[in-house]
This record gives sequence, structure tokens and C-alpha cells, in this order.
Amino acid sequence: MKVLVDLNIILDVLGEREPHYQTSAEIWGAIEAGEVEGLIAAHSITTLHYLVSRYLDQDMAKAAVRDIMKVFSVCAVDQDVIQEAIGLGWADFEDAVQMAAAARSGADYLVTRNTKDFEGGLIDVLQPGELLALLKALGE
Repeated sequence: MKVLVDLNIILDVLGEREPHYQTSAEIWGAIEAGEVEGLIAAHSITTLHYLVSRYLDQDMAKAAVRDIMKVFSVCAVDQDVIQEAIGLGWADFEDAVQMAAAARSGADYLVTRNTKDFEGGLIDVLQPGELLALLKALGE
């Protein structure tokens, strides 16, 4: 199974943001353990670097990116992804790019805490807890 993980899940783990930390960390752990292939969109990496460097510092931002790259594969945000995102006609263009990147990369699911923002997308969208339940059911 291949999933694109929305940046909010990554930030939950890196920032230990409650009440979402535990579930998001379990997603990260499942990816590290090879139970599922984890993807992150290229533009999420640049956003992550910007946020960490702005609120902490450049060294921590670089370390965060290095950590992400050890666990997640980066899916392209290229001309085709941008064109597909435009074609979705969504009000939130960044969400449309996430969806298009997930679909183009062959992801089975997009995992986010903001599922309502992705309704009517190209692939199914799951909350972190839903993905964990699915993985548990598949493992039984």
C-alpha cells in the first residue's frame, strides 16, 4: 500500500502537537517499519523547511528535511501535476496540488486530518486513525 501523507501529519510528529501526535506518530512508524510506503509531495518539503527555519532555525530545518527524506519518498510536483490540480477547480490550490501529486504518484490513499478539504478527489482520503485501522485489519 502506498500513501501520500499530508504535511499536517508530519508537523504533528515533528512538533509533538497534541492531541494528534500519537496517531500521526503511529503512521510515521508504520512507514518506517515498511508496513506501508509513505510519500510526501515535493512542495511539502519546501513548506516544512520554511516553517521550521522560521520558528526554530536553519540547522533544525535542514535536520527535519534529512529526517523526512530517510522515511518518505518524494513525489513530483511538475507541470502535469499542476495542470491536473488546476483542472480540479478547488478553492484551495495547495490541497489540489496534494491530491494531484498523490494520484500521479500512484498512491492508494491521501492521509490527512482535513479530509473535508479533499472531497471529490482523484483517490480516497483517510484520517490517520482510519489508515491505522485499515493496516490493522490487513495484518490480521
